Amino acid sequence: MSRYLLAIDQGTTSSRAIIFDLDGHIIATSQQEFEQIFPQDGWVEHDPEAIWDTTEATCREALKKAALSASDILSIGITNQRETTIVWDKATGKPVYNAIVWQDRRTSDRCLTLKQEAGLVDKLAEKTGLLLDPYFSATKIEWILDNVEGARSRAEAGELLFGTVDTFLLWRLTGGQQHATDATNASRTLLFNIHDNEWDAELLALFNVPASMLPDVRDCAADYGKTAADLFGAEIAVGGIAGDQQAALIGQACFEPGMAKSTYGTGCFMVMNTGTEALQSQNRLLTTIGYRVNGQTHYALEGSIFMAGATIQWIRDGLQLISNAKETQALAEETGADNPVYMVPAFTGLGAPYWDPEARGAIFGLTRDTGIKEIVTAGLQSVCYQTRDLIQAMEQDGIKPASLRVDGGMVVNNWLVQFLADTLGVTIERPQVTETTALGAAYLAGLQAGAYDSLEQVAELWHNEARFDPAMKADTRERLYQGWQEAVQKVCKSS
Repeated sequence: MSRYLLAIDQGTTSSRAIIFDLDGHIIATSQQEFEQIFPQDGWVEHDPEAIWDTTEATCREALKKAALSASDILSIGITNQRETTIVWDKATGKPVYNAIVWQDRRTSDRCLTLKQEAGLVDKLAEKTGLLLDPYFSATKIEWILDNVEGARSRAEAGELLFGTVDTFLLWRLTGGQQHATDATNASRTLLFNIHDNEWDAELLALFNVPASMLPDVRDCAADYGKTAADLFGAEIAVGGIAGDQQAALIGQACFEPGMAKSTYGTGCFMVMNTGTEALQSQNRLLTTIGYRVNGQTHYALEGSIFMAGATIQWIRDGLQLISNAKETQALAEETGADNPVYMVPAFTGLGAPYWDPEARGAIFGLTRDTGIKEIVTAGLQSVCYQTRDLIQAMEQDGIKPASLRVDGGMVVNNWLVQFLADTLGVTIERPQVTETTALGAAYLAGLQAGAYDSLEQVAELWHNEARFDPAMKADTRERLYQGWQEAVQKVCKSS
């Protein structure tokens, strides 16, 4: 048996390929950033060809770094930025428009109009577990069909295909032989009934999306075909797909109800396993499919924060206050936790539990003494405060994790993770392998290929690298969080 798994981790700001051995250790990695396109205020796009080119290039580079050939790879797993929407020509594979990114808010007015329909919001929540928000794919598809010349007529004639990024990559990887997605990505479109596990005809009619555009929906670990032989020198099986946050849930081995993870990438996403029961949040969290394996669906509650690592990227590239994210830890250590400056990074609105698409970013508490280190620290702290917003919403729904497993690029920052533990008042666990999104995709591919017998076997591979216990006094914690809440209310438009 081949001894390696290749994970494609296609994210919002970069594409990565990571090769793991069957014990979950990283053998080689490659990463390439690509351009972020902002045509208008609140609009965010990617060039699908850039997504594909960087994905292909990083796969090749990872194989080269590991001194491996395609025949050494047992299977490929794909994980991806979710909700991001691509529509392409079925015959040529050419996209008809740029990818509309999950952060994009251009369909806010359309969502507001739909919200006026009596009972519609409740119906959508009941069927999909989601809110009626521009975040999800349905109104993005509709926008493309209505705003790209000839797109709607071509779609209705069966000439166009829709996919989230995983589906587009699978199509390209297999030379157009596979048009498929997994249940987790399907559950983020506002078109998929998470209880019946199928595309919903009533929702397709509501959003004017032809059924012929939609991919086949499979388990997270399933037969997704093989790569074209000329791509990497030989065919490689594709055996796993999951949206990035669900893949991280798997990579963190959160397989028991009540276990939770929080991933700090471009955005921040906290996901709690609720087992085979789809719990309906009363606090504007999302009910979503956590994973579907062997035909059995496991559900989760999710809170989504739009700006986490992207906030630090803005501080680096937009404000040019730092040249590298690694600088933030020393600056925060110098500033200290009791920072009077608050940054609310609502650059594309606020996610859970506010769901305010019209909110915009702001920095509060500036004085003549404020410098670079205070602003950078406020950016880090904003991520932790937003995470507490999610924890409180889950607690109000009746479930609070006793501990939280964290991952993603930001959690290498020890100051950040300690402040997170202090802000939440819970123990934080950081795994030995923090690339758990890619690892989850690799595990799914390994499950399909027979490298692992069960999820229980996968869980045995999880190991803790560091534990962070709360050390802040309760009154300090509450005072700092109160300042955050006051800052948020100043930017909210929908409250």
